[in-house]
Amino acid sequence: MKIAKATQSYEAWLGKRITVLPADLKRKHAAMAQDVFPFLRATFYRWMQLWPEVAPDENRAPKVLAVGDLHVENFGTWRDVEGRLVWGINDFDEAYILPYTIDLVRLAASAHIAIREARLEIGPSDACDAILDGYKKGLRIGGTPIVLAEQHPWLRAMMTGVLRDPLQFWGKMDGLPTLRGRVPKSARRALERLLPHEGLDHRIVHRIAGLGSLGRERFVAISLFEGAKIAREAKALAPSACVWAAGGKASERILYQQILDRSVRAIDPFVRLKGRWIVRRLAPDCSRVELTSMPEERDEGKLLHAMGFETANVHLGSPRAIKAIAQDLNQRPAHWLHNAAANMVKATTRDWRDWRAR
Repeated sequence: MKIAKATQSYEAWLGKRITVLPADLKRKHAAMAQDVFPFLRATFYRWMQLWPEVAPDENRAPKVLAVGDLHVENFGTWRDVEGRLVWGINDFDEAYILPYTIDLVRLAASAHIAIREARLEIGPSDACDAILDGYKKGLRIGGTPIVLAEQHPWLRAMMTGVLRDPLQFWGKMDGLPTLRGRVPKSARRALERLLPHEGLDHRIVHRIAGLGSLGRERFVAISLFEGAKIAREAKALAPSACVWAAGGKASERILYQQILDRSVRAIDPFVRLKGRWIVRRLAPDCSRVELTSMPEERDEGKLLHAMGFETANVHLGSPRAIKAIAQDLNQRPAHWLHNAAANMVKATTRDWRDWRAR
């Protein structure tokens, strides 16, 4: 199946489960043609279709409750119950039971592409080694949340240096027009329940964000609370694209809340699953962090090591698989991650070229 046909099939499948916004899908399709990196981010469904064929050995690895759509820009910051700044994986829209290798290979493949497109300056082999070393360390010590307090000063400096200016952040939010169309009752109720108190005056806007989830409904409630602005977002969730790739012969259960609860994680108390909506607080320091917004002077090896470690934090939520993962890792040849990532990058690049040629 070619990429155009796969995309059409997946979007038709998705449209039978949630409301799909044609205008946002058009934006997504245009972004997919720009470069391989946004194409990778936007096409997890295609990755799952290619994976068994391109990486058959890795596909036989022990399974965990995995992120699925993992890449170097699926990381961000939030505040935990103590108000501390925490760094880690930003969303779990595609969470599913998968070989543990999928998260590592997809993360490494995204690093390969980011290096090729000058988003990272580390060597591809060194990037893979850093990810794998961080992952192994996380498994070995049993994981720990990455709280940017007295620990991780280098990462704290990197993240606090890119926190959005409040004036710029809220200026962008204020620029979104109030939604005049219908807001599903379930989304409105989910948003209002996450506001500080019942009856707080607010307006609702439609937000365009992300790439993998672009085309889904996103509603944001913006309000003034105790002298400053606040925002809450409700994003529509659907079954993982893994279900589509498996030909519908898999459970359509959404595992977002389960992976949050089971991971080694300093939980964001404002992230909650409400029916078919994932609801969260939006703020300058509660968001995904893109590579282009980070300081130019940064230790990319340490950053990728931390990404591997955080991946282990998630996989440790499947404790029965950890011993088998350790054994599997010990049996893998040298440079297996680099080679598997390179193969997936080749397949993804071929698809991107086909897509752009349309």
